[in-house]
Amino acid sequence: MADDSDLLLEVNDLKMYFPIQKGLLRRTTGYVKAVDGVSLSIKKGETLGLVGESGCGKTTTGRCIVRVYQPTEGEIVFHDEGEAVNLNLLARQELKAFRRNMQMIFQDPFSSLNPRMTVLELVGEPLLAHGIARGQELEDRVAEMVNAVGLKVEHLPRYPHSFSGGQRQRIGIARALVQRPKLVVCDEPVSALDVSVQSQVVNLLQDLQSELDLTYLFVAHDMSVVRQVSNRIAVMYVGKLVEVAESEELLRNPKHPYSETLLSAVPRPNPHHAMQRLSLEGEPADPANAPPGCAFHPRCRYMEDICQNEVPELTELTPGRHVACHFADQLQLQGIDYSASIQS
Repeated sequence: MADDSDLLLEVNDLKMYFPIQKGLLRRTTGYVKAVDGVSLSIKKGETLGLVGESGCGKTTTGRCIVRVYQPTEGEIVFHDEGEAVNLNLLARQELKAFRRNMQMIFQDPFSSLNPRMTVLELVGEPLLAHGIARGQELEDRVAEMVNAVGLKVEHLPRYPHSFSGGQRQRIGIARALVQRPKLVVCDEPVSALDVSVQSQVVNLLQDLQSELDLTYLFVAHDMSVVRQVSNRIAVMYVGKLVEVAESEELLRNPKHPYSETLLSAVPRPNPHHAMQRLSLEGEPADPANAPPGCAFHPRCRYMEDICQNEVPELTELTPGRHVACHFADQLQLQGIDYSASIQS
């Protein structure tokens, strides 16, 4: 964990269970454990990449943090000017006032914007909702933010349908940042965009982070994008964190078999140094009916008997490196050596 003076957000044993209801009486017969005991911390000014395949619970984790969802259990502690605030204990009005500190950039730039609102109305809506600005002051602040994300003031009276996907995502970014939040949850902000546009949006987010002193939780499934933006990386599988480490350390020297598999799919700068692509057999575990022991064991090439019976805890292997694997200190896993690829 980070030093308390550096912490911005601390999540402890976060759980989000969705009930499974059947029959005419809609009786609850079970739960989808989308997030199951996640604990993490984010330091001021850093970017924590949260990565995993579709359905692992990473987006749900982000939505719980900004309280789009009410978590089933756990603590979400926001550290602000020497004061620690547990967001799960805030009343509705208190939470509304606190939302200025935390915003979210959504994945789909097409469905996340109201097609009946102009750019001025979309970006200015948070300022109106929180009573921050109105009238000419609102227009001035919206124009300033629109310029900051690479759009023009002439775009303010236009509607979302007249913009490209990359431009729509810039509008979404402007809307999220117009209140000058301290924490921004980026929910796969480039996955719906063309590859040529992805790098532009990623560079924009990095520039804005420096200019506005932002902290990011960057949710993604693409390790190459996560590597570019993240100081640390947290790998998630079926509702649980399986590895957390400094970005370059995890990429070069993964300690969990699932991390190794994700890294094997990342394109290499030099094809002569490409590692063997590791394919996973079978489907991800069902979060409503996870297998006993380690949830990854049915797909793990290093599986032993203990993996089928005992759930590995996320423990600190070395300072700053947390891994949930029974054999984390024994396995020699293959990562990415970018320096060797580039030199060759």
